[in-house]
Amino acid sequence: MKRAYERFLNYVKVDTKSDPNADTSPSTKKQFDLANLLVEELKEIGIEDVSLDENCYIMGTLKGNVENAPTIGLIAHMDTSPDFSGKNVKAKIIENYDGKDIVLNKDLNIVMKVSDFPNLENYKGHTMITTDGTTLLGADNKAGIAEILTIVEYFKNNPNEKHGDIKIGFTPDEEVGRGADKFDVKKFDADFAYTMDGAVLGEIEYENFNAASAEIVINGVNIHPGEAKNKMKNSVLIGMELNSMLPVDQIPAFTEKYEGFFHLNDFVGTVEETKMLYIIRDHDMNKFTKKKELIEEVCRFINYKYGENTAVLKLKDSYFNMKEKIVPIIHIVESVIEAMKKVGVKPKVKAIRGGTDGARLSFMGLPTPNVFTGGFNYHGKFEAISVHDMDKAIDVMIEVIKSYAK
Repeated sequence: MKRAYERFLNYVKVDTKSDPNADTSPSTKKQFDLANLLVEELKEIGIEDVSLDENCYIMGTLKGNVENAPTIGLIAHMDTSPDFSGKNVKAKIIENYDGKDIVLNKDLNIVMKVSDFPNLENYKGHTMITTDGTTLLGADNKAGIAEILTIVEYFKNNPNEKHGDIKIGFTPDEEVGRGADKFDVKKFDADFAYTMDGAVLGEIEYENFNAASAEIVINGVNIHPGEAKNKMKNSVLIGMELNSMLPVDQIPAFTEKYEGFFHLNDFVGTVEETKMLYIIRDHDMNKFTKKKELIEEVCRFINYKYGENTAVLKLKDSYFNMKEKIVPIIHIVESVIEAMKKVGVKPKVKAIRGGTDGARLSFMGLPTPNVFTGGFNYHGKFEAISVHDMDKAIDVMIEVIKSYAK
């Protein structure tokens, strides 16, 4: 069997950066480069029903060897973040890491410092995989892909290990929020699933934000400033006024854990017109609803003060907290916790301050919590992953699958 990290080192060489500005599916054709490689590898392992569709979704099944076991899905995404380059990734392997600063690139003086990332001390003695300081690594989420393939190969090569049907799903465009857009839940045909996507050793996540977007267009009136009295409406100033009416302490920089926020993500304006884009987040549905009501109320006040249609609001829900769909079958979380304890991993149940494909899939009829892969510092040059923690992720999910075959 190949080790997961060996597969991973091969996958990161393939540029799969997605594009939030594209209107195609997938958003970048180069995601097919990795998809085609994975299809061949799945066939080599012995998966017989592998499919790759026109939107770059891969599905396959490892048939079970017991009856009456649930069908479990394992899902990961192939794309990497558009926030940083994923081209010509040159991964570095550090064996028996000493827990000190890591020189990623001597020529460019790029150093991952323990003073900046204190969690590095937790990895002393591990084999670490890092970038060379010029690209991201791609652990989000090529590590998940490598781990899933290794899990499937383990069961294929050990026919005496009991398991139900295992469904494999690899998706495009998760990083631009479209990973579940064209996922065929009916075709996948699993009772429940797990995304293996991000998170450090021991993390299991089944709560995420409720999310909405608020696009606001402020319509002003532009008059020569020398003749503007009682005529000009400066949309930039009105936009600033609107923002000042939202709670100053409810922004990402001042919130953590279960605290929600309003995030002004974009602001472009002239006297005549200003466009503002907010994202609204909260784990609690009641608080989430009140946040949306507040931004509606603020826009109504602006229109009352400056005239009808001064502030034009488009408010749209993006995704919801999957906890609602997971709690009724909480055994799918409890089984992971028990598996972690069995293989010597301390469970860390954590709420995601964001969203996952699993959140949307849960509301599409496929309950899908998230399990750690072992990486950290995603989406940038300081991204890294522990080989030990990758192996532990595999051990955990093997135990989970076995536990449902008893």
